[in-house]
Amino acid sequence: MGTIRLTTAQALVRYLAAQQIENEGKVESLFGCAFAIFGHGNVTCLGQQLFENQSVFPTWRGQNEQSMALAATAYARAHQRRRIGIATSSVGPGATNMITAAGVAHTNRLPLLLLAGDTFQSRLPDPVLQQAEHFSNPSLTVNDAFKAVTRFWDRINSPSQLTVALPQAIATMLDPADCGPAMIALPQDVQGQAWDFPESFFEPKVHRIRRPQPEAIDLALAADAIKASKRPLIIAGGGVVYSGAREALTQFAEKHQIPVIETIAGRTLLDDKHPLNCGPVGATGSNSANHLCYEADLVLAIGTRLQDFTTGSWTLFRDPDMKLISINAGRFDANKHMAQSVIADAKAAIVPLSEQLDTWTTESGWVDKAKAEKAAWNDIVNARTAATDTELPSYAQVIGKVNALTQEGDRVITAAGGLPAEINMNWQTRHPYSLDVEFGFSCMGYEIAAGWGNKIARPEYESIVMVGDGSYLMMNSDIYSSVLTGHKMIVFVCDNGGFAVIRKLQTNTGNVAFNNQLEDCTTERHYDLPRVDFVSHARGLGANAEKLTNLNELEAAYARAKASDRTYVIVVDIDDTVWSSCEAWWEVGLPEVTDNENIIKARDQWEQGRQHQRRGV
Repeated sequence: MGTIRLTTAQALVRYLAAQQIENEGKVESLFGCAFAIFGHGNVTCLGQQLFENQSVFPTWRGQNEQSMALAATAYARAHQRRRIGIATSSVGPGATNMITAAGVAHTNRLPLLLLAGDTFQSRLPDPVLQQAEHFSNPSLTVNDAFKAVTRFWDRINSPSQLTVALPQAIATMLDPADCGPAMIALPQDVQGQAWDFPESFFEPKVHRIRRPQPEAIDLALAADAIKASKRPLIIAGGGVVYSGAREALTQFAEKHQIPVIETIAGRTLLDDKHPLNCGPVGATGSNSANHLCYEADLVLAIGTRLQDFTTGSWTLFRDPDMKLISINAGRFDANKHMAQSVIADAKAAIVPLSEQLDTWTTESGWVDKAKAEKAAWNDIVNARTAATDTELPSYAQVIGKVNALTQEGDRVITAAGGLPAEINMNWQTRHPYSLDVEFGFSCMGYEIAAGWGNKIARPEYESIVMVGDGSYLMMNSDIYSSVLTGHKMIVFVCDNGGFAVIRKLQTNTGNVAFNNQLEDCTTERHYDLPRVDFVSHARGLGANAEKLTNLNELEAAYARAKASDRTYVIVVDIDDTVWSSCEAWWEVGLPEVTDNENIIKARDQWEQGRQHQRRGV
């Protein structure tokens, strides 16, 4: 067996460049891009190797380590987990800035490769710049903090360890059950150390996403339970998206006449006009979906981890004998809340399950009820998204306008704040995969960075970011990144003067408005309330920008944004008192002891909702 002498950094990048993936008969590089901010710890060795492999995966320069790792996460989501982005940082704060992004990828089950510089393995120069010393454990560095938010973690203390670490990291990121971020810590001295690697280690390898197959007995039991039901309901989650099972799901629902409701991660799987699409589910969902949950005697959850926003903190399912069947590639998710589990890929389970059901269909009365509920919900959405000639529109009115303007392939990206709920409730799907709503980790600052990553993944389509003023102020520098690299986005900044949705939660639970809206903040100023000039700020970052004075200007502004040769920011003031809602309960922690009568009243109301909460873990 031949060998080749390479440094750790050389071998690392050469191996990554040799990895390929087959998707629907097309073979392409597994790692489609890298994001880097260089410093001591990744510039002298790793940086040069990234430069030499630009033809395989280009390296884009971010402005913040967190945001570039978020961009890499959105890149993977845009590719439905079939391609992976890399993010690399220097030691210390450069590395820890990526921890939040790792949390986003981990929570949302998305692949992300993090390569962080580390202190010297030899320890001879200790303590080095940016090293956080631990007196009782000298081997501990800040990179150990990633262990809580990664699926795979390793520190390379010898070049030879790459031959074990890299295949396992990739296997984890491509595993349908364990998919998530992988973190590899790279001590500065080890990056430059050499070893005689087997030449075979660098041979091109074509990966294929495996499809875990269901056990025959699990399918049979699931089919028996469905056949015994009178009011079955499908909850479609992100696992359906990542499995590529949208068509299979649609055919299954149509053949057996089972209503379908969608989680946030599964949103836009079915066209809004599909007769079996009964809307989004949960605390930020629809009355139509939630009312069906109240009465369902069987719930078939496909590819969802059943987050509290999906289940209304487990109060939506009110039939005491409701049977929960969970199809999921992950054992942990499939076995939640006393579910009858089918541990399998969504597509691999849906097709044979349909065969087991044969010609069985749901009773027509249940389907008729589902259609009536959805029609009533559509009337509500149409009323609140209806465009009006107003200077201060609601979120829903802006969303309605944007919804009507998007074309097939375009994607709207948002996260945290009030926008995820407003978009989830009010979006009427005309094109599949038209939303990326990060509401798993609910990470403020994801939006603009993710818009950049999405555009890199899907350059031929519009990347449309909807961001609140609060999130914009937290992380906006990738507006400049998009201008610098030529990845144009359209960014809607919805300015409601602070953290309005949290103010709503605050006041709805009996508390006094404090420290959320700008006017409620502690201040020692002796001048008028300052407001950010988002148009000037965006222009300062190199983007084109304008502010609407009336909602009826939005369509023309969007046309200018589409025609722009660079990122275009559209600012619109939002009425912070108008919110969309649905009938659902969501558990929040309220004090058991207080002298505040408003809080006591709010707690009593909250406890009434708890009576429907499903027991079990």
